[in-house]
Amino acid sequence: MGRRLPDGVPEDIAAAWRRARFFGVRHDVRDPAPRHSVRPAQSSLLAAVRPVLERIAPALDTGRASLILTDERLRVLWATGFAPIDLRRLDLSEQVVGHNSAAHALRTGRRAEVHGPEHFLDLWQDICAVSVPVRAPGNGPALGTVTVSSRLCTECRPHPGAPLAEAAAIAVEAELLAGSQAAERVLLDAYLRAAGEQGRAVVALDGRSRLVSEAAGRLLSPEALEELERRTIDLLRNPDHWARPEPGEPPADPASSASRRFPVTDGTGGFATVTPVPHLGSVVGAVAVLEAAEQTVVAAGPAVVGLVGRSLPWRHAAGRAMELARSPEPLLLVGERGTGKTSLARELVANPSLVDAAESEIRLELGELTEGGRPLLIRHVERLTPPDTAALNSLLEAHPGAPLVVTYTPGPPPGPCLQRFLDTLAARSVTLPALRERTEDIRDLLAALAPPPAPGRPPLTWTLDALRALEQHPWPGNLTELSRVVRALAETRSTTGPVRRAELPDSVREGPATRRLSPMEHAERAAILEALHRHGGNKARTATALGIARATLYRKLRGYRSYQD
Repeated sequence: MGRRLPDGVPEDIAAAWRRARFFGVRHDVRDPAPRHSVRPAQSSLLAAVRPVLERIAPALDTGRASLILTDERLRVLWATGFAPIDLRRLDLSEQVVGHNSAAHALRTGRRAEVHGPEHFLDLWQDICAVSVPVRAPGNGPALGTVTVSSRLCTECRPHPGAPLAEAAAIAVEAELLAGSQAAERVLLDAYLRAAGEQGRAVVALDGRSRLVSEAAGRLLSPEALEELERRTIDLLRNPDHWARPEPGEPPADPASSASRRFPVTDGTGGFATVTPVPHLGSVVGAVAVLEAAEQTVVAAGPAVVGLVGRSLPWRHAAGRAMELARSPEPLLLVGERGTGKTSLARELVANPSLVDAAESEIRLELGELTEGGRPLLIRHVERLTPPDTAALNSLLEAHPGAPLVVTYTPGPPPGPCLQRFLDTLAARSVTLPALRERTEDIRDLLAALAPPPAPGRPPLTWTLDALRALEQHPWPGNLTELSRVVRALAETRSTTGPVRRAELPDSVREGPATRRLSPMEHAERAAILEALHRHGGNKARTATALGIARATLYRKLRGYRSYQD
């Protein structure tokens, strides 16, 4: 197994030898075969820094030393000078050649030297080498290593090539920084071109930072944005993936074979078209243009809100419900009184039979459901009688795929029979947000809830002051309460022109009463604001860190606006 290690060799080198034995590396191999292959033309790192290396190479005594560049997987991308074998096709990972300076530098993140017998391979017993990791701009991850190797010099510690290796790594990182700044400008230009149309949803990504247009921020949830970034970066790192769509994806546009189009993973039915951005022969990032589903907002008739709404809480809930409704299996819609559960259910299921558990028994309708009748919509399932609840549980045991939609308004703790039913449908349940959690939708809902104007009269419009009052009201009755306000104004007002704040009901016009925060609320607000600051304003990550639902976080933040300090 090569020469015995000299006395005083650090334990980390001995551990590296043991790892090599574990990997099955042969110490007496004369021509290490490459474990991986990489063509220089495919390496964006080499493309960026080759001119730097070629300028440094003349400073090397090529008859006695070599200069080597590897990537982050320790595949040799470029080499010049003296070497016992052709380094340019070699893999310097410990799994292939055992302990060496490049592997040690990449593992520790700092300069590393390996001298003669410290190498695992017999072939390199007369070689000493020094390696320095190369990092991405901004103290990013290691992209590879720069190595200077030479013939063994027993008295040469530190390695005489250490200054050259350090200088080469610094020059390479400087070149990468300059290139990244130019690349960032190229990516910014591509983003601005794509986002040139007002309101267009565009995201630009390069793996380190991202640019998100205002429209894209409204369209994507934080989770969907992270998934889009993950898929885009995977495409950037695997150029051959651009050419072939994944299973289930639509075919690429023949006019732009370099682009990829895939669904946005937030249940809204939208798509992202991702196009790579080239610069100086390599891809420096990508621009994703987002397309909303053709019908994400439905302007329903009077008092039927359907799918109206563009806020994140509502869009995510409605998108999830639409996704579940594609299969004819039971669906549970949960929400406070008046949140639009029945209206949404009518949009999701075509021509359902409707039964209200608060008004009648449901056992007869259940029998028709098992005989292949229309889908059944049960309102107020929390009002079911115990016999009806038992019958419903029996139905789901015998027919787990029954086309059934039920609405549930949480209240007192449910009994064991109803809880069993709710647990059965837990995986296919959607909780609709309260109106106070989706105030961004109020302007769209006003148009949907307003009855058609009388002949010769214009539709209702609203002053900005009135809209602000409507958006600040907590709406304990949710959409039902908002609908009553809109219909009452439409039917009783005699004036024309936009609705003014003074015409609104007292409770809405005056706004929520302000009060001082309690000491406990002060502490809670401070904790939330600190968590928001720590997570860069990302509400999804803040909610996760605090252990609360994102909707709860939104509600608390909105509530603080009306409190006095």
